[in-house]
Order: sequence, then C-alpha cells, then structure tokens
Amino acid sequence: MRIPLTPPFGAARQKTTLGWPLVVALVAASAAPSVPAMAQRGRGAIAPAGSPVVQVNTGRGRLVTLARPMSDLFVADDAIADVQVRSPTQLYIFGKKTGETTISATAKGGAVVYSATIRVGNNLDSVQQMLGLAMPEAQVIATPMNGLILLTGTVAAPEDAAEAERLVQAFVGDSTKVLSRLKTATPLQVNLQVRIAEVSRSFVKNIGVNLTSRGSGNFLFNIAQGRQGTITTVPGVIGAPNAPVDVNGAVPGNTLFGFPGKAALGSTIGLAGRLLGLDLLAAIDLGETTGQVTTLANPNLTALSGETGTFLAGGEVPIPIAQALGTVTVDYKQYGVSLAYTPTVLSDGRISLRVRPEVSQLDYSNAVTLNGTRVPGLTTRRTETTVELGSGQSMMISGLLSNSHNNSYDKTPGLANLPIIGALFRSNAFQRNETELVIVITPYLVKPVNNASDIALPTDGARAPSDIDRVLLGTLSASGGGKRPVPTVARPAYVQPSVGATAPVMPVPRSDIRRSEDDVRAPAPIANGTGKSSKPGTAVVPAPGFSN
Repeated sequence: MRIPLTPPFGAARQKTTLGWPLVVALVAASAAPSVPAMAQRGRGAIAPAGSPVVQVNTGRGRLVTLARPMSDLFVADDAIADVQVRSPTQLYIFGKKTGETTISATAKGGAVVYSATIRVGNNLDSVQQMLGLAMPEAQVIATPMNGLILLTGTVAAPEDAAEAERLVQAFVGDSTKVLSRLKTATPLQVNLQVRIAEVSRSFVKNIGVNLTSRGSGNFLFNIAQGRQGTITTVPGVIGAPNAPVDVNGAVPGNTLFGFPGKAALGSTIGLAGRLLGLDLLAAIDLGETTGQVTTLANPNLTALSGETGTFLAGGEVPIPIAQALGTVTVDYKQYGVSLAYTPTVLSDGRISLRVRPEVSQLDYSNAVTLNGTRVPGLTTRRTETTVELGSGQSMMISGLLSNSHNNSYDKTPGLANLPIIGALFRSNAFQRNETELVIVITPYLVKPVNNASDIALPTDGARAPSDIDRVLLGTLSASGGGKRPVPTVARPAYVQPSVGATAPVMPVPRSDIRRSEDDVRAPAPIANGTGKSSKPGTAVVPAPGFSN
C-alpha cells in the first residue's frame, strides 16, 4: 500500500491534519534539496544492501525517526503492521497480527530514506523474559516467523531443550506452533552394547541294514541290500594233502566272507553264515549323533550422536574371481563379529538407533573349489533395524526359533512291509535340528573419564609365567598379585524425615570425581528434631566409578 505524503499528512487508517507552517517547511525543504540528494537524483534511487529487521509485538508500536524528510511511504501488508505519520521525519509502526511485511519510505527525488522488514510476534519480549527467568543458564532466543516461533540457541542437555519448548508452547497457546532448533552445549556420546546369543542343537539317528547273498547248485539266487560285502571261495585243490592254509586259517574250498566297512555314522555289526542253502552276509549300521553349539558375542561401541561407528572382530577370506582372458582377481569377504550403528540423541533424551549387528563363521561344508582353490562358505546371522529407547533401556531387536525334522526310509517295496522280517529290507534315517537366536541391544549416554587408570583392562595383573610355573605347574599365565579394579556403585544417601524441623538438604554428588579408599568415610549424621546433628563431623558421599 502506497501512502503519498501530501498535506494533510495521514496514515492508512487514521488521518492527521498538520498545520500550514509545517507544510511551508516541507515545500521549502523539497524545493532546496541537499547535495547528496542531487547526486542520488542523478544516479537514481539506490536501496541499502540489507534491510534491517524490526520486531514488534502484537498491539504494540515503535517510533522511527528518519534522518531526512520523506514524501512517499509504502506498506506491503497493512493487515500485519500499519503506520501513522507524525511528521516528515517521524513515523509510528504498530503491529496488528503475527507475520512479516515490508515498509519503505522515499524522498521526493526517489531516494530511499528508510526500508525495513517488520516482524510481528505474540509478546516476543515477554517470552524472552520468561525464558530468562525459567532457564537463566541457557541461551535461548525466541524468534517469530510466519505464525510460528523459532527457538534457537544452546542448552546444557536435551531435557532442557524439551523444557524450553514446553514453556514457550504453554505461554503462546496451542494456536501458535513452536519449532525448536536448540543444540546442546557439549556433544553427546552413545555407547551401544549388543548381546548375540545362539544355541543350536542337532540330533541324528541312523539304522541301516546291509545284505549280501550267494547261491550254489544248479539254481542260483541272490539278494542285495545297502552296502555290499564280499563272499568268495579259497582257491586251490579241494581235499589235497598238505593243502596250504591262508592267513584266516581257511583251506581251499572254504568260503570267505568280507564284511562291508564301517559306516560314516555310528557302528556296524556283522553276521555271516549259510542259511537255507545260501551263503548269507548281513551287517547292521547303528548310529546316533547329538550335538550342541553355543554362540555368545557381546560387542560394544561408542559413537558421537549423529555419526556412524563400525566394529569388526574377525578377518577377511579371499575369494578368487575369474576374469576375461584367463585372469583371476581376488576379492575379500569379511567374517566374524561386526557392528555398525548410527545414534541420534533426541530432544527428550531418548536415543534413536540405526543398528546393524552381524555374526558370521566359515563353513567348509558348503565350500566350493575354483581353479584348484577351495573357497569356504559363510554362516551368517545378521539384522538391521531402527529403534528408539532411553539410556540404559534394553530391547530385543530380533530373534529366531527354528525346529526342523527330517525322517526318511530306504526300503524294498513289498518286502519291507512284511512283519518282523520286513525290517531286513528297509533302512531308517532321522534328523532333528533346533536353533534359538536372540539379539539384545542396550544404549548408554556416556562421558569420558578423567583418569585413564580408572579403566579396567583384561591384561591388568597378568604376567608371563616363569619356568617353574610353566614346567612344573603347567600354567599358561600367572597373575602379578595386583587386584584388578572393578565397577562399584555408590551407596544411596537416604535421609530420614524430620518432625518439627525443616527437611535436611540432600547431598549433591561430585561430578567426574572417582572414588578412592580415602573417600570412604563414616556416613553423614542424621539430624534430630532440634535441627542439629547428633554427632559432629562431615561425610563424603562416594561417587559412581571404579575402585582402586
């Protein structure tokens, strides 16, 4: 909206009549412009590089004094902010509703006298004062922008940012949206502990029947089942005197039975002889295998909020890859215990995690041979997900319960169905596999320790064994005698309630000060009904940390 400043001067909403002496002064001022004004008139109007921002609350105003008289005034949106002109060098800006608009004032020659962006908010000064009273240690700035309030600055902890957002929202009401872009003073670090537990049980049972027969006479009959043995006759002249005797003590014409070899699973029981005019050899395979595999991996990794951390304890297996013209390249595949995650600490102190744990092992039962090189397979347990939980809370992000059965028969049709004798014509194999897998994660908000000796290492107190320890006692490692530091928990300082006196002040724990033997003293005396301690003395409350 353009407001020409012709006598009488006025605003868009209100009209104010100026005296004729002021009109004469204005005409004289416009008739004799200054030298800088002539220069600007010759070059055209030049606007300032950046317009200032004027913040005005709803229902309040601000008086602006110009350095030079103005002739025209422009208001972009008079529904947000309006202007009342008091004189050629003074104008009064007042806010009507939340939002932003632009006000420009020019002289008679077209030169820009005043240009500003007017930002109207809901009681901006009161919100800033409220934040200063409620959170004096925080540096929070409230800025209105297009119907919302933007919070910027620095706070000590994520819960302070959430508290500031709640206070401003309660102050301005639900009709105004509050957007928080507060940052913490110190970066937050997250330690993630992952527990991968797996138990695999397998049960295999095998019962196999092996039959081999040889007939004699004019009519020959033979039967075979399973793995075959051998039935032969000792060569030589039957009944000859002084006939040679072989290593088995058999003479020419005797029957030799060769039992099949041991089965791959279990034991083999054999029986041979002559039955119903047949040389019969039988062997029964009896096998049973029970196995259990337990896997427990507990990797942990610390990363900065918003950054990605990776961890690998294992190795890389080379995999040859055939290329063109007979060339071979080698690629490497990682295996072992690996962990990759990205933590993000939210404003309310909760932690959003993008986590990807993995446990893999070499599996030579699924190996392949390529160009004379045996490449093993990989047995992998992997999960990838995004969860949100608080510091110290645990969650099972994935799990598996698998139970498989395999029961097979190898039999002769018809004969295997006969009662009792049918068992000689069939073999049975049974296999059962059970697997239970659980993956649990626990994040912690952590801070570094000031003393490196407070951290316990697996090598603390360990030394190489001497010749006497190694030869006579058979020890692989010896202890240095020093006690390893272990985590300790501070005792809670409970104070009994007092009757007829003011409640005692709870002791404040020290920050980042590790406890030692000198810190363990007598507990603080309990105040009596008179408000005085029963025994003189002071007490130091042990802080959480590692003992020496």
